[in-house]
Amino acid sequence: MEFIVHDTVSVMAETLRQPRERRADTLREMLSPIREAIPMPGDIVDIHHEGGGFRVDADDPRYLAALDRLAEADVLGQVERELRRASAALGHLKQAETLQVMFVLGNPDDTHLMGTAGGYYGMGGAPGWLYLLAWPGDEIIGRIAHCAVHEFHHNVRYTNVEWNPQTVTVGEHVISEGLAEAFVRELSGPEAMGPWSSMVTGADFDHAYERIMADFGLQGMWNTPAYVLGDSATRRFGQEPKGIPNMAGYAVGLRLVDRALAETGKTVAELSGLPVAEIVPGGQPGETKPDS
Repeated sequence: MEFIVHDTVSVMAETLRQPRERRADTLREMLSPIREAIPMPGDIVDIHHEGGGFRVDADDPRYLAALDRLAEADVLGQVERELRRASAALGHLKQAETLQVMFVLGNPDDTHLMGTAGGYYGMGGAPGWLYLLAWPGDEIIGRIAHCAVHEFHHNVRYTNVEWNPQTVTVGEHVISEGLAEAFVRELSGPEAMGPWSSMVTGADFDHAYERIMADFGLQGMWNTPAYVLGDSATRRFGQEPKGIPNMAGYAVGLRLVDRALAETGKTVAELSGLPVAEIVPGGQPGETKPDS
């Protein structure tokens, strides 16, 4: 597999050194290769801002300092090296011939990014593309490459397991997040994992588990994010909340994957190409109860 990690750190630094009125066009040009892979209507710069990306309409000295830090740490190089390790670990599965990676600096004042999402996130469902966005704080800069691995796992899984927007289920989406985080753990240890699967515990977890399992077989890509990302993100997207704590789908997905690992004796890599019915047998509405 060929990895093309775009040198966006240099381009963003050049963008921020331009007069403010020229920055939107430069950012638009940088993001243009990935535009078709982002299934949202509107101007890509507006989508960037709404998604927690750095502002091109403001002067903020933190931005260039953050880009310098990313360059000094060779984060883009880290991303490519970790992706190569991940590709080898999943070498038994079909993979795209080429994968392009687009990293974008986040906005440290975006409350959803820094709070609900834990400071970074990615998208890996589009064939041939990974999109990563982060604010490189002390707890985050070393995990950006592991986030790339999480998203790469999605990319590989959906090269082998069908993701049909009309028929994909809540269960598949939840399991995909659990598998991706478990794969990061298997490849690089628990310290490499994102914060998402540990954000919901106790009674909140039990409530989320019951709600997710009750609708495990609910179909439609327009339905599934509410159960994975939780109520804050659902409201942000203009949809109706389902009473799910923020990011609870990650914790539930990891619990289900860990159960499958214990019961089957397989590795995460071995589970990664299996349909959800083989990972959570009988995981239909109401049939699976949370652990005591």
